[in-house]
Amino acid sequence: MTKMMNAPRPERLRPALFGAICLALLPVSGALLLVPGLAQAQTAGDPAETRLRKLEAELRAVQRKVFPDGAGRTFGAEISAPAVGNNASAPVAGPSPVTDLLTRLDAVEAQVKSLTAATEENQNRLTKLEARVAAVEPQPAANPLEAGAGAPAPVIPAVSQRPAPAPAAKAPVVAAPPSASAPAPAVVAPKPVGPSAERVAAVAAIERPVSDDKAEDEYSYGYRLWEAKFFPEAQQQLQHFAQAYPKHKRISYARNLLGRSYLDDNKPGTAAQWFVQNYLGDKQGDRAADSLLYLGVAMTRLKEAKRACTAFAEFKTTYPTEAAGRLKSQYEAATKAVTCN
Repeated sequence: MTKMMNAPRPERLRPALFGAICLALLPVSGALLLVPGLAQAQTAGDPAETRLRKLEAELRAVQRKVFPDGAGRTFGAEISAPAVGNNASAPVAGPSPVTDLLTRLDAVEAQVKSLTAATEENQNRLTKLEARVAAVEPQPAANPLEAGAGAPAPVIPAVSQRPAPAPAAKAPVVAAPPSASAPAPAVVAPKPVGPSAERVAAVAAIERPVSDDKAEDEYSYGYRLWEAKFFPEAQQQLQHFAQAYPKHKRISYARNLLGRSYLDDNKPGTAAQWFVQNYLGDKQGDRAADSLLYLGVAMTRLKEAKRACTAFAEFKTTYPTEAAGRLKSQYEAATKAVTCN
């Protein structure tokens, strides 16, 4: 009872307690007033905040292009404040506005660098892919006229290695039916095509040799036709031999004799083709020298004096023994028909 009577009254404690509470809240209220002011300064006119917002907007636009499946998605920085000392229960101060701003800038710059590296890698892969596609695609064939524009003129005339085929027979022209008023034209019987009966009988009179060597018999029969001046028949027979026995020991004789038969048949152009084929086919062949000499003769008949002189000069240089021996008379007679410098 005595203690309760001596205890102070609440009315006397109120002024002292109110003053103590005000003194304790004064620093807190000052801090609360300072933080809104700092936040307002940061958001209102801070250049760093303006730059950060611009970078974040540009980054979101780039992410929508690079990551179409996650367009509009940004990546925040995974940063946490370190613990103070070894005491885990110690209070951790929150990041200041300046620290948060720098952290956001670092995160944005790191993402920009990552996007730049990914773009450069994609560009490099695209360049390599285009190079592979260009290598696989077929290239257009070069123009043969342009490709051979700078080639030197050949020593001997450029003729094909095979004789020219016989021209196809022209189809007869059918005249329009005559009108009723016009008189009917007289019917002219066409002339028979092919050799006459007398020529057929003469060719049949040429004896075909028969021996154990069938290829030799074929060549000998062609030679006999040429010797009898049946040139078209000799040409047909010798062409058959050249196609059937291209590796026979008489092939050089047959090709040279083919050229001779066309030359004697007043066809120097076709003769030149066979002479060139025989000479280039085997320059060491038994009748290669003959073909080169008669190539000059064919060029002379074609009024190709320059090419004729080239063939004669090459004959004398390549086959000096033949020019001074077996073919001496033919060479002298052939060179008299053309003037060479």
